[in-house]
Amino acid sequence: MDERGADVSQSWKITVMVAAVAGIVSTPLLWLLDSPDTGQLVGASVQAATGIAALAWALLQRPPVPAPPPGPSDVAVDTGNAEGTGGGTAHTGVRRPGAAGTGTAKAERTGNATADGPGSSAGTGVDYT
Repeated sequence: MDERGADVSQSWKITVMVAAVAGIVSTPLLWLLDSPDTGQLVGASVQAATGIAALAWALLQRPPVPAPPPGPSDVAVDTGNAEGTGGGTAHTGVRRPGAAGTGTAKAERTGNATADGPGSSAGTGVDYT
């Protein structure tokens, strides 16, 4: 969230608080100063309770938690050949074991991959294994 979004949230909180205080004080105060009947007393109580609830709600609001910053961007371009022989492993491009990281991964024109022999492996591009 940008700074402006945080300001909007704060301005709404302040607006609700001001309206709540105005609701708590305004009409019930006028009704109670003018020898209220039962209906006016009940109305003043309901309006004051509603204003207090709105004020409590505004005071208890927490700002939203900002999103974590994006991770790094990994890019591999024109990396050449990968050759795995005799049980070896070779890779051109980007490797993220277990899909680790939060950023983007991109591989372009990485070249050939050759695996020769039992247990050997070779790859190009993005590897999440």
